[in-house]
Amino acid sequence: MLGSNVPSAQTLALFESSELEVMRLVLPAGKTVPPHQVAGEITVQCLEGSFEFTAAGRTQVMRAGQLMHLSGGTAHSLVALEDASALVTIVLHK
Repeated sequence: MLGSNVPSAQTLALFESSELEVMRLVLPAGKTVPPHQVAGEITVQCLEGSFEFTAAGRTQVMRAGQLMHLSGGTAHSLVALEDASALVTIVLHK
């Protein structure tokens, strides 16, 4: 956990292969990730803090321990409600 270090931490790729990417996403309070999509399936697990996650026209607040799965090509966005970090996995298509 990053705790009070979230505001100064960086988003970081933890692992990448030809089929999978795993990253720690850092979201200081107020940070937004605009709508975007990726080709492969993704999971987003909130590690700490909270953020709004919007996908397929639905918005939900994610808190530590919660996990979201999206099909490939699903547009999504995030807004940090407080300092937060998340573990993101992306299935990469060749």
